[in-house]
Amino acid sequence: MRISIITGGGAGIGAAVARRLAAPGQCLVLHGQGADDAGRQRLAAVAAACRQAGAEVAVLSGDLAAPGSASDLVSAARDTFGPVGAIVHAAGFADRRSFRDLPREGLDRSYAVMAGAFHELASAALPDLLRGPESRVVAISSFVAHRFVVGGTFPASAAAKAALEALVKCLAIELAAVGGTANVVVPGYTRKDPGRQGSLDPAAWQVAARANPLQRLAEPDDIAATVKFLLTAEAGHITGAVLPVDGGLTLS
Repeated sequence: MRISIITGGGAGIGAAVARRLAAPGQCLVLHGQGADDAGRQRLAAVAAACRQAGAEVAVLSGDLAAPGSASDLVSAARDTFGPVGAIVHAAGFADRRSFRDLPREGLDRSYAVMAGAFHELASAALPDLLRGPESRVVAISSFVAHRFVVGGTFPASAAAKAALEALVKCLAIELAAVGGTANVVVPGYTRKDPGRQGSLDPAAWQVAARANPLQRLAEPDDIAATVKFLLTAEAGHITGAVLPVDGGLTLS
């Protein structure tokens, strides 16, 4: 039985990962911000689907930008199910403000949710993750940390995701001592739920779809399939990798 924490579990890639992993013998701790009723309902719906697939599921919500919230998530996972065996950090958001328009607090929040929360989460779970070679960590980054074009930069998100990637590589070194792994998946333009932060209008989505050589948007499940593989024993010799799943968007 594996106990997995999934942040950003109420929508998009995090929700798709949860559904991919849901099966008998899986214990899933789904975390979402839960800032409003709609967000809590989305998280509850994902949890219900995972339970129907046979997984045991716990649901928690809160702001990962708040110090201590990620550590509390690990404690809750242990209290509910036992030692943590896997982490998928999918929490994040796209901040479209330009360098000129980005206030310090905006940059700080991006770091807190994407990099800071990951560090706190993995640090709190590290005693569990160092128990053996089955330990797996996957963080969801973004193409914005790798592609910089006129009119298409995301300074806050790019900086936070770049920091996240660096932290994952450092963690990979420490987990290697017991055979555990830590990797990064880098999505390109990926379809988001309507009305979610970062979601584009239909015309903008069509433009985004044409930006990569495959000429289509990724679906959240495209990313989730790669994450699921990285969590398996078959991926046990892959660690510290930064794996694009972007339709070739970052080829040039």
